[in-house]
Amino acid sequence: MTGFAVRPITDEERRPTFTLLRQALHSPPPDDEFWRQHGDAWVADHKFGAFAGDRPIGITGSFDTDLVVPGGARLSTAAVDGVAVRADWTRRGVVSELMRVQLQDFAARGHALAALYPSEAAIYGRFGYGAATLGRTIRVEHPARLRPGVPATGTVRLLDETTAAAQLPALYQQCATTRPGRLGRPAAWWPIERNRQIRYGAGYRVAVHTGHNGEDDGFVVFRSRERATLDQPDRRAALDVRDLIGAGPAAVTGLWRFLLSIDLTGTVLARDRPVDEPVGALLTDPRRAHTDAVTDQLWLRLVDVPAALAARTYGAAEPVVLALTDRQLPANTGRYLIGPGGAHRTQAPAELDLDAEALGQLYLGEWRASTLWQAGRLTAADPSAAARADALFTTERPPWCGTHF
Repeated sequence: MTGFAVRPITDEERRPTFTLLRQALHSPPPDDEFWRQHGDAWVADHKFGAFAGDRPIGITGSFDTDLVVPGGARLSTAAVDGVAVRADWTRRGVVSELMRVQLQDFAARGHALAALYPSEAAIYGRFGYGAATLGRTIRVEHPARLRPGVPATGTVRLLDETTAAAQLPALYQQCATTRPGRLGRPAAWWPIERNRQIRYGAGYRVAVHTGHNGEDDGFVVFRSRERATLDQPDRRAALDVRDLIGAGPAAVTGLWRFLLSIDLTGTVLARDRPVDEPVGALLTDPRRAHTDAVTDQLWLRLVDVPAALAARTYGAAEPVVLALTDRQLPANTGRYLIGPGGAHRTQAPAELDLDAEALGQLYLGEWRASTLWQAGRLTAADPSAAARADALFTTERPPWCGTHF
């Protein structure tokens, strides 16, 4: 590292570092009106800048939240967002130093986990982040009709923008589930998400599902996108689903019923949905529902490995001993005995050797140890150890996050 220093940013440095971030994302710098309306959401807390003299050349930030882990416990988590480096300072160690300082800060503040959505998948594995959840892009083409036996689960109403802003944070809390990967949405998340919606285009609408018991139990954020062209003037609009959250299957089904019932639309497109969401099974013609892509979603990094391993539950199998090498946080390096009764440090001989990235992939249950072993992502003294780790780490339902940041 030469020519720059990493330190926390000050309040006076919020706008210059936000400008740096916008330019790195190929967006125009914030004008005075944008900053007046949205600058308060870009707080200095938990942000580190890389500075060449007084000039910012890199930025990383985070906010405090929690994450559901297998078994239902919620662990303190740092959600990393806004990582950027000036174009004339890339590949000079700036990101590496930002990540090093940030991880040390997470450990000092007592976070068990760190999480991010990477813009580029090749960057963050070397800092111990592993792809921990997958998201599915679902496209439903009209005519798409629900099967007669699909139950009506309640009613749906549209909210105006002011009402939605006031009600959605509490409703998201009410929709909390024990599904691994679900991320808490603190108060600071909501204005940031609103800013993203503005950046992606105006016109988002919000609908809320109310169950038969009269309680609100889900919501969807979506917008209509015009697809008519000169050559296809009668082509119907597409519904672009930004966020769909339900307290359970009934609410999710009710929201899909609503989306598929909106007139004058030809397609419903929903990204980052659970890989096991049974949209096709709801339809008389399941071929109307297509999977356009399945991609990595949330990337996870264990910051306090002993605490994180001890907090989740495990399946039924004979214990296995993992040997972890953590280059960024060497206090985590060591051997851990994992079994149905929990996890703790041990001096027993290692059966599986892995790094922090592979552990991040295993932790929520999305990846099988045997798959990572076959791919050379971990090594096994005995192949049966990978099979035992499969049974220990795999969860009943695949993990899913569903919260962009």
